[in-house]
Amino acid sequence: MRGGQTGPEHGGSTGTQGGLPALRDQWREPLRAQRDPLAEDSGRVRSNRDEHRGVRRQTWLGRFVSTYGWRAYALPILIVVTAIVVYQTITGTSAPAPMEAEGPVQGPPTIGVASTAIIGAPPKGLTEFDANLPTGILPQGGPFTEAGAKTWRVVPGTAPQVGQGTAKVFTYSVEVEDGIDTATFGGDDGFARMVSETLANPKSWTHNPQFAFTRVDASSGVEPDFRVSLTTPMTIREGCGYDIQLEASCYNPAYLDGQPRVFINEARWVRGAVPFQGDVGSYRQYLINHEVGHAIGYQRHEPCGENDQLAPVMMQQTFSTSNNDAARFDPQSVQPDNKTCKPNPWPYPIA
Repeated sequence: MRGGQTGPEHGGSTGTQGGLPALRDQWREPLRAQRDPLAEDSGRVRSNRDEHRGVRRQTWLGRFVSTYGWRAYALPILIVVTAIVVYQTITGTSAPAPMEAEGPVQGPPTIGVASTAIIGAPPKGLTEFDANLPTGILPQGGPFTEAGAKTWRVVPGTAPQVGQGTAKVFTYSVEVEDGIDTATFGGDDGFARMVSETLANPKSWTHNPQFAFTRVDASSGVEPDFRVSLTTPMTIREGCGYDIQLEASCYNPAYLDGQPRVFINEARWVRGAVPFQGDVGSYRQYLINHEVGHAIGYQRHEPCGENDQLAPVMMQQTFSTSNNDAARFDPQSVQPDNKTCKPNPWPYPIA
C-alpha cells in the first residue's frame, strides 16, 4: 500500500463502479445498535438516555403482576390454602362444622354416660339466691297434689319407634305418682299422650337422626332406659333437691330404686311458668323436651344466644329466659349480658 492511498476498508471514497453496489449491500443488512464510545471494548449496547429520562423504573412486583395478570393475586391465596390443608392433614385437625342455628347450642350429647348426678335442679350451695325472683315463682292456677306416696303407677300403653336412632333407640315408660288425681288435666292417658306426641313431633329430638324413642309399659317385659314420671312437689324436693326454693323438675339417673327418672313437677304441669305467659300447653312440651334432653345426654344448661331469639330448649326457661336472671341461679353456666330470649318448647323449632 502506498502512502496517501486509501481503499474501501480504510474508509476512503469509492469509485462509481465499485462503491455504490457495496453501499447498497450495506443498506440491505439489518440495522445494528451503536456501540458506546465510552466503552468501546465492552460490546454492550448503548441505551438511549434521553428516551428513558423521567420514566419510573418498574419494580419486580409490578413486572410480576403485568406478566401474570389475575394469577398474580390468586397465587398467594392458593399458597395459604395449601399450607392450611397440609397442616390439617398432618395434625388431624379441621375447621369446626357449622352449628345448626335452630337446634341445641351445646356440643354432642354424652349418650349412655354412667352418672348419678341430678341434672336440672338449681345448683346446691347458692345461699345468696333470692327465691322471690319474679319469673321463677309458681303462677296462680289450678289445684295440684302437694305430696304423694313416692311410688308410681305405669300408664298402660305402648308406641312404636319414632326417629331413626342411628346412635341410640331409647325406650321409655310413662308413670304417675300414686296419690295424684289427674282427672282435671285429662287423666293418666292424657298425660301419657302428651309425652308420646311431644317426643314424636318432628321439632323434638328425633329431628336429629341419632335419636329414636319407643314407648313401653309393664306388659312389654322391657326395662326402660328412663321413666317420665309425673310427681308431686314434695317428692320432687327429695328427688331433685330444694336448695333454691322454687318448684323445679329434673332428671335423676338413680333415684331410690335405681331407675333413671325424668321428674315432671305436677305443680308446674298444672300452672306452667311465668316466662310462657299463660301458655301451659307449650310449657308442658318444653318440660318434656328439656328433661328428656338431660336423659338422652345433654347434661348442661344453655344461655340465651341473642336478644329476641328463641331460647334454646336446654335453657332453664322455667325460671327465666333472661341471662341476667339465669346467672343468679346458675352462675356456672350463664353470665349476665343483658340478653333475653323468647320462650321456646322445641329442640328444633324450625324443622
